[in-house]
Amino acid sequence: MTAKHNTNSPLPSAGLLLIGMGPGRLSGMSLEALEAAKAADARRYEAYTALWPQSELDALEASVGPIEKVMRPEVEQPDLLFELAQTSLVALLVVGDPLQATTHVDLQLQAAEAGIECMVFHGVSITTLVTGAVGLSNYKFGRQTTLTYPYGGWVATSPLEVIAANLHQNLHTLALLDLDPTGEGIGHQIPMKPADAVVSLRLMWVKLAEGMEHMPRGNALDAMRYEACASLLERDLEEVAVVVCADMGTGQQRITTTTVGQLDSIDGGRLNSLVFPSKPSEVEEKALLRWH
Repeated sequence: MTAKHNTNSPLPSAGLLLIGMGPGRLSGMSLEALEAAKAADARRYEAYTALWPQSELDALEASVGPIEKVMRPEVEQPDLLFELAQTSLVALLVVGDPLQATTHVDLQLQAAEAGIECMVFHGVSITTLVTGAVGLSNYKFGRQTTLTYPYGGWVATSPLEVIAANLHQNLHTLALLDLDPTGEGIGHQIPMKPADAVVSLRLMWVKLAEGMEHMPRGNALDAMRYEACASLLERDLEEVAVVVCADMGTGQQRITTTTVGQLDSIDGGRLNSLVFPSKPSEVEEKALLRWH
């Protein structure tokens, strides 16, 4: 069987429904997503890529029926999920849009290989919400990245390299913030705050600077990446412009334009992301001034 995007076709008697929950509130879910969740025989809430407020999750459960939380192992090794979906209609509820994470695309592919019908109900994603809300052109965003916690002393520099490459090409960067200090995806989520993000950024900055001499430059792409990182490292990290986006798409939404050095003075919200703007156009510059 192949995966289907919902086109108002009737729900199967058994199979998997990938349902987008939207950014963080029951009223932000589409009516068809709510109806699909209500019609399912079993509901699973994927709680490791992003989280809803507990009060909203309780309201959703009251509306559609009992919901069981699952973490990364249950989704990446979906034997139990598929076993249930062979004879029942199972809804996997995902914050935002269910296909914004490659984990869920892979789940689609695995379902097709297992002969399980899979339908998708899209939701509003942070990746599309932030750009317009901040006031920056969607066409000027480069590759997005995720700022991770330093797991057990290990520091990833790839997020900083993505930011550097985008800035080098005059592209903005959306940086999602980690919510798993362990990196294991099994629970105990602690969404990263702006103050946590600046700690990670400073550690990345030091490690990237220390590793520049070993960075490959053998082809045009590597040479561009090296030049972009070198250019970024010539700047003062503390003065790099950044926009804090907190609890986007909810009633608590807040946007603040600041610098990396000031991040630890900003509380942020329940879930946060950062935008690193490149050189803004005249309209974009006016839009950003609203958030100072």
